[in-house]
Amino acid sequence: MTKAFASQGDLTEKKITFDEVGRDLWAFTAEGDPNSGVIIGDDSVMIVEAQATPRLAAKVIEKVREVTDKPISHVVLTHYHAVRVLGASAYGASQIVMSEAARAMVAERGQEDWDSEFQRFPRLFEGHESIPGLTWPTTTFNDRMTVYLGRRRVDIMRLGRAHTAGDAVIYVPDANVMFTGDIVEDHSACYCGDGHFHDWPGTLDRIRAFDLDAIAPGRGGALIGSDRVNGAIEATRDFVRSTYRPAARVALRGGTLREAWEAVRAECDPKFGDYAIYEHCLPFNVARAYDEALDIDTPRIWTAERDLAMWAALQG
Repeated sequence: MTKAFASQGDLTEKKITFDEVGRDLWAFTAEGDPNSGVIIGDDSVMIVEAQATPRLAAKVIEKVREVTDKPISHVVLTHYHAVRVLGASAYGASQIVMSEAARAMVAERGQEDWDSEFQRFPRLFEGHESIPGLTWPTTTFNDRMTVYLGRRRVDIMRLGRAHTAGDAVIYVPDANVMFTGDIVEDHSACYCGDGHFHDWPGTLDRIRAFDLDAIAPGRGGALIGSDRVNGAIEATRDFVRSTYRPAARVALRGGTLREAWEAVRAECDPKFGDYAIYEHCLPFNVARAYDEALDIDTPRIWTAERDLAMWAALQG
C-alpha cells in the first residue's frame, strides 16, 4: 500500500511541554514537532524559532506570558525553513535575526520551500491564511553577533553547515545553554534534504566542545545535563552518518537512487525506525545523500512537484 505523502496523514495534536533549561531559559517542545526557545533578559525577551504560522506562534506567546510580562524584542531564526519562520509576525519584535546565508536562501528558494512544506505537513500550518508573506530579517550576520538583553549576553553564531548552509546556534554564556535548531535532534529524524553530510559531524564537534549544561534541540525533548546533551549529539551524528554512507556507496558504484534507498533503509530502520518523522524524512534524506556523494554541493531546490515525484519513486 502506498504511504500517505510525507506527513499528510499526521493529524494528531501533540502535547506541548515548556521546560526551563537554565535560569530564565525555556524550551517549548511538542513531541517531535518543531521546537521554539525563550530567552528572558533584564528588560525584554528573545524568541528562538517562530513556528510556521502566527496562530501557532500564539501558543508560544501564551507560554511566555506564563513566566514573564516583558516585551518580546527579538526573534532569532536558526535557518530559513518555512515551519520555523513564517509565524514571526505574531511576536511584534523590533528585530528579526538570521545569518546572511539563511537570508540568501529565503531569496533563492523561500517560496518554493513554503509551497513544499505546506504540502508535506499541513497540520503544522494551522491558520496559514494569517501568514503575511515570506519572513525577511531586519538584521543579518556572517560568522557571529552578540545581542545584549540588558546585562544578559546572547551569542548568535554560525559553527558550520549541517541541516542547511545557513544554520545558526544561539548560546547563552551565563547559563552555558545552547539552542541548536535542527543541527541536533532528540529521538527525531534529522531532515537532511537541504543538508551537508560531510560538514555536519564537524559542526557537531564544535557544539560538543562547548561542554554544555543543556541544549534546546530543534525537535524532541529538552536536553538537560551533560549525559543527555552528549547522548543526543552522538545520536544525531550516528543518524547523519548512517544515512550518508550506504547511499554514497551505492551512488559511487553507479547504482540507482532506488538502490540507495534500500541500502539506507537496511542501515537505518533498525536504529531509527521509531523516531519522530522518520518515514517523512527518509526519501528526502536519501535523495540528498545520493546527490552529495556525486559532488552536488548545493542542495537542489525542493518544489511541491519534485516532492511528489520523488515520493512516488521511493515511498510508493
